[in-house]
Amino acid sequence: MAHARIYQQAKNAMQSGRARTDQWVMEYEPAEPKRPDPLTGWAGSGDTRGQVSLTFPTLAAAQAYAGREGLTAHVVAGPEKKLKIQAYADNFQVGPISF
Repeated sequence: MAHARIYQQAKNAMQSGRARTDQWVMEYEPAEPKRPDPLTGWAGSGDTRGQVSLTFPTLAAAQAYAGREGLTAHVVAGPEKKLKIQAYADNFQVGPISF
């Protein structure tokens, strides 16, 4: 039986918007460890499921798909979303002046 991981994508540090952070992603767990290629030295394996990444609109849809396909899936909790309230004028605040 194949194992899968379901998680919600976090916002990228280089990203200002929250695009696609509400989607849920399902990826297969690796079935075999990666080993170095004798010719190039690159790490790889014969497991092609590592290339598959499925997106779902809700957690329930991802879990339903995993159940329908006979996968054992575990949900990885995402980072808590923090809202930083800041006004544009805060960029120009002057601290206490000391002489």
